[in-house]
Amino acid sequence: MYQHSRLITNRFSLFQKFKNLDYILLFCILLLGSISLATMYSTDGGEVLFHTKSHFIKFTIFTIMMLLISFINIKYWFAIGYLSYLVVIGLLIGTYFFGITSSGSQRWINLYFLNLQPSELMKIFIILCLAKYFHRMRLEKVNSIYTILTSLIIIILPMGLVIVQPDLGTSLLIAISGIAVLWFAGVNNRYFIYTMMGFIIALPFIIAFLKPYQKLRVLTFLNPDRDPLGAGYQIIQSKIAVGSGGIFGKGFLKGTQSYLEFLPEKHTDFIFTLFSEEFGFLGSIILLFLYILLIYRIINVGLVSRSFFAKLYCFGFATAIFLYVFVNIAMVLGMLPIVGAPLPIMSYGGSSLLSIMLGLSIVMSCKIYNQEQISVY
Repeated sequence: MYQHSRLITNRFSLFQKFKNLDYILLFCILLLGSISLATMYSTDGGEVLFHTKSHFIKFTIFTIMMLLISFINIKYWFAIGYLSYLVVIGLLIGTYFFGITSSGSQRWINLYFLNLQPSELMKIFIILCLAKYFHRMRLEKVNSIYTILTSLIIIILPMGLVIVQPDLGTSLLIAISGIAVLWFAGVNNRYFIYTMMGFIIALPFIIAFLKPYQKLRVLTFLNPDRDPLGAGYQIIQSKIAVGSGGIFGKGFLKGTQSYLEFLPEKHTDFIFTLFSEEFGFLGSIILLFLYILLIYRIINVGLVSRSFFAKLYCFGFATAIFLYVFVNIAMVLGMLPIVGAPLPIMSYGGSSLLSIMLGLSIVMSCKIYNQEQISVY
């Protein structure tokens, strides 16, 4: 689309880079990481076992990685916006042919040192790709048919590759994150209305193509008591655990639902349930406040950035974080069907933590180089 780009840069000393870090954002990340480690320790029954050790090692490595990567000039993230997207598309295609199958889904690819879930990386790089696409684009061109169709292809391609794994929940999160960037870029609201109308019209056909276990999840969401010892067991136990925590919780390492193994997957997507049982409504509010502060700081970085690329990325990533937190908590409370939606930083899982920390490192890069101008001709 563009033939040449000029990137106007300022050189920073290492001291200036450290000085320009968003320390409130860093504090939120470290505090959430500390809470996640304490909660992981609880999932291991109050012992330093596999999940606690593994999560500690990954969080430490990825935090150091985040700080190092944050020193990379934002112009380089702009430069690789399309390439990074295409690389993850390649990984998704590789997952389809050579991926590792677990629990009926083929979502992981073996990189020897890590079983990587490329769909988690796509949550970040689709935002980066679209932020580059709309950078410096004139408003009248933003709403052209060509631009809208190109944007939809960028969104639909990874969405389709993730659906066939199958992972409907993650594919929808990727799509909504991409659509958020379109909205921030200035795409006319009528396109979003048309999209919503088309989705509603197509909904019966979408349901018809759902796999049996996906239909069962929807039916269980509507009525968990239809199969309390089977499909509805997990969500019923989750709501019991959250409710039993009361205002102040049962206390650290004193959650009965979790310790008596009533709650499956408590270290991954249902970690909020364990936390809420032990620390109660008050602890949950504090945790939510930390996420709100995290999202606010990301938005603030976007507001103070000079380049439209950085603004679009930060606004899109903040929307994605909000979406992940909302979907995860709504899921464990029975307000949404169960989908594979980990709680950012808190949930156990290398690919999820890697993608979130990588996304945060780009935000930090936007903050350090917030006066950077990226001019495109």
